[in-house]
Amino acid sequence: MTLQITILDGAALNPGDLSWNDFEQLGGLTVYPQSEPDVVVSRAINADAVFTNKVLFTGEVLSQLPKLKYIGIFATGYNVVDLDAARQRGITVTNVPRYSTESVAQLTWAHLLNLTFRLSDHDQSVKNGDWSRCSNFCYWNYPLIELSGLTFGTIGYGAIGRQVAKIANIFGMNILAYTPRADSKTAEHFVQMVDLETLLKESDVVSLHCPLSLENRHLINAETIALMKPTAFLLNMSRGLLVDEQALADALNCGRLAGAGLDVLTEEPPKLSNPLFCASNCFFTPHLAWATLAARKRLMQIAADNFQSFLNGKNQNEVT
Repeated sequence: MTLQITILDGAALNPGDLSWNDFEQLGGLTVYPQSEPDVVVSRAINADAVFTNKVLFTGEVLSQLPKLKYIGIFATGYNVVDLDAARQRGITVTNVPRYSTESVAQLTWAHLLNLTFRLSDHDQSVKNGDWSRCSNFCYWNYPLIELSGLTFGTIGYGAIGRQVAKIANIFGMNILAYTPRADSKTAEHFVQMVDLETLLKESDVVSLHCPLSLENRHLINAETIALMKPTAFLLNMSRGLLVDEQALADALNCGRLAGAGLDVLTEEPPKLSNPLFCASNCFFTPHLAWATLAARKRLMQIAADNFQSFLNGKNQNEVT
């Protein structure tokens, strides 16, 4: 009997520029671009395996899917699945780690370079005719900041944290890193492992590269922002809930922080009433750090390999 495979929200991973061929070779494949919560059970009821990016699999949903034996997550984070409920039902859950390291690091630096040279603002200024009307050959509307000699602090020192630290080193920055599971012996020679308070106080740039947990929700809040330099920048390419958005907006608007570059927000898609949309010197991208073509190709290939390994009885990237 042919295995039935259902992909519940395939449009984000593959809006049409990739092929599902590797999955088609593994069983009977059904792909839905998106799935609202009220249709998840009906769409997955006959599936032996499902794949999800953001569709939730709660204990209640899993209880209605007796045939299900495998959940593949098209992401590194796995908070979309109730792991205890999956484990009780003998359902294997896998994720895709480290597929987007280079892409996320690249966007991190795109945001920082925008903040230090205000690229988007100067671009708009030129298009508005300011350069054409300028009496000199050049001008700048904002202070221009050189990174060499400044301190870059990464909260989180996994694959992405290490990659952004390597780039910071190339820019001639001093580098601090914090992670609860840190072993200073594993850090590169140019990285100093410190506690969180030290990192916040000493860094000119604080960049978040840690998974979301119950312990670090709103890690960046009014109290921790108060520890930071008023000239510091905050970058978040990780998870929106790491930041108390109202506290960050307040700090930016009163000059308590110099600026922020964000690829993630607490609610996605966000409401237009999000306080950060009116905050000073706050720049956004719509959760796209992971989405380069190269990264999505890697994600799809690893996800297919995960499932093939499961079928061969050798689980790969299993979440426990």
